[in-house]
Amino acid sequence: MPDEPTLFGPDAGRRDEDGSPLSASEGAPLATRMRPRSLDEFVGQEDVVGEGSALRELIERDRVPSLIFWGPPGCGKTTLAGIIARATDAAFVPFSAVTEGIPRIREVIEEAEERRRATGRDTVLFVDEIHRFNKTQQDALLPHVEAGTVILIGATTENPSFEVVGPLLSRTRIFTLDPLEADEVTRVCRRALDDPERGLGGRGIEADGEALERLGEAADGDARRALNALETAADLAEGGCIEVGHVEEALQRRFARYDKSGEEHYNLISALHKAIRGSDPDGALYWLARMLEGGEDPLYIARRLTRMASEDIGLADPRALSLCVAARDAYHFIGSPEGDLALAQAAVYLAASPKSNRIYEAFGRARRAARETPAEPVPLHIRNAPTELMEELGYGEDYRYDHDDPEGVAPQHYLPDAVRDAAPFYEPGEAGVEAKLAERLERIRELRRRNEGPSAGGGDDASGDGSRTRSAEDG
Repeated sequence: MPDEPTLFGPDAGRRDEDGSPLSASEGAPLATRMRPRSLDEFVGQEDVVGEGSALRELIERDRVPSLIFWGPPGCGKTTLAGIIARATDAAFVPFSAVTEGIPRIREVIEEAEERRRATGRDTVLFVDEIHRFNKTQQDALLPHVEAGTVILIGATTENPSFEVVGPLLSRTRIFTLDPLEADEVTRVCRRALDDPERGLGGRGIEADGEALERLGEAADGDARRALNALETAADLAEGGCIEVGHVEEALQRRFARYDKSGEEHYNLISALHKAIRGSDPDGALYWLARMLEGGEDPLYIARRLTRMASEDIGLADPRALSLCVAARDAYHFIGSPEGDLALAQAAVYLAASPKSNRIYEAFGRARRAARETPAEPVPLHIRNAPTELMEELGYGEDYRYDHDDPEGVAPQHYLPDAVRDAAPFYEPGEAGVEAKLAERLERIRELRRRNEGPSAGGGDDASGDGSRTRSAEDG
């Protein structure tokens, strides 16, 4: 069995020109060289691995189960997996969910079984980007995780409850890792500057406090990004003092942490929706800008804004729906960046509009009633009667043409008898236009209650009093 390289993470398995494993101090990026080797060196995640935490106790007792670390880039997922393997004297075997498949899983399992027989050592199988594991790969791994042949440690930036199959999820413990705080990132950078063995300490480089603070703020909680920028800034400083200008040049542009197909996609659209529902134009503009800067499809945003116009505003301001459709058309017509303003206009209008979810609730009630009574016949008096036979069967009989009624409300109902008790589905609120609709509908319902006759059709029919059955063309 070949020796495992001492390096783990992105450079795992890299070899020098003579074929020997590349050490963490030879040719590796600063972020790789400075990976913490023990829990005492690990920065951040106090809730997960701090003194007295459950995971720390499991590590110290050498009772580590299979784990999934869920957190953003650069928060320490890979590093922590390596520390666990080292602390428990287990072999560390990295596995790429992107480039390796089931044959490699079989190899890993065979090696793990042989290792345990020969040396008694456990094997930590580290699966980076485990959310990219397909179901077949996960199913292939499941029995070996259950049997304890390998200790699985998965790392993911995506919500594992969406991406990992239930049986595998139930056999692992999930720990959520947070982005590092700015001061924690700064501490990591200071350590790299001072370390003469693995860091920049042997180069005589200094950094002013403002530059390190800027690194801490700009890294978005990503230690790897901060260290990569620090190394570039050190090269730019040419052995002198790293200043803010060097850091800015190294950082170049801050790219939003955003994955259009991942959880952050749903987090941001949720934030936008809730800011609009909460009537906060500033919040709406901020989350809209975050999504657009992150590369979200503007037409996806337009679709969601249109949905919000009906769900959260409805008839409190009927113009909201028209404005959203117009914003969609405007963006489609002129594109970015000018078209972004149309989306911003729609978002602010929605946030500032009176709110009502009465349409949303009413349709939900009507849909439930429809599902519960799928076979209820249409009342005869509102059926169409395009043929003589249908007329003979009573289709359309006693239907009253509302326009012929002096008050415009004929004495008849429009629901099956079995559903009438569930009505009304729609009850207007008191905001915006709905306040006037409430008055009108209450008047109509009162007229109907007052005028409605005893028959199912609500009319006393066929005496030639001005009522009429509409033709097929009338509908």
